[in-house]
Amino acid sequence: MKENPKHVAIIMDGNGRWAKKRMLPRNYGHKQGSENLRKLSFYIFDQGIEVLSVFCFSTENFSRPSDEVNYLMNLFVEKFHSEFEEYKKKNIKVVFSGRRENLRPDVLEAMDKITEETKNNTRAILNLCLNYGGQYELIDAMKKIIKEKKEIDSLTPEELMHYFYQDLPPIDFLIRTSGEYRLSNFMLYQSSYAELYFPETYFPDFDEREFDKALDIYHHRDRRFGSIKEK
Repeated sequence: MKENPKHVAIIMDGNGRWAKKRMLPRNYGHKQGSENLRKLSFYIFDQGIEVLSVFCFSTENFSRPSDEVNYLMNLFVEKFHSEFEEYKKKNIKVVFSGRRENLRPDVLEAMDKITEETKNNTRAILNLCLNYGGQYELIDAMKKIIKEKKEIDSLTPEELMHYFYQDLPPIDFLIRTSGEYRLSNFMLYQSSYAELYFPETYFPDFDEREFDKALDIYHHRDRRFGSIKEK
């Protein structure tokens, strides 16, 4: 029996289109997406997944209409306050990847609270990528290296990972829902050898059954990491 991936990443795409298809406001799709994430994340951890990274809000998403951005920020605060106790009880550590600048004080306060309250949890890690961009993460990592006066000639790919927003293992399996075939600047370095999967399903409908289907596809992949394996 093949092992499940240790680190799964999900680009939660299609919330707005899910709502539009039902003639509902885009923000209702975001709400349903957040509800699905709560249920799905616990199911994923029950499968033995050690790390789940999810793309919540990109640095570019601030260019969306202000009412949508404000709704999302309010939703983040609401969910962080209402759900962190559940993650805490289930021994799940919650961390955040992304830049703090441009985020509202109440968002930062909620983020800091859940980070502090779950920092000693050991069962699994939920990495919420908020105000995140993969290129900015690389730039910020370079700034840390320069500030620490790290010897550049001795830097290895593995060591570079330690300078990212969170020190996490490489991504094994990356899923982007809604049928879009691009990474959109999401965890580019960490996805170097990830298996990619692009289901047509919009994220609010990407439930436990859809994740099981995704895992089955992952188990049928032949991960080579650049080498040649004999059949």
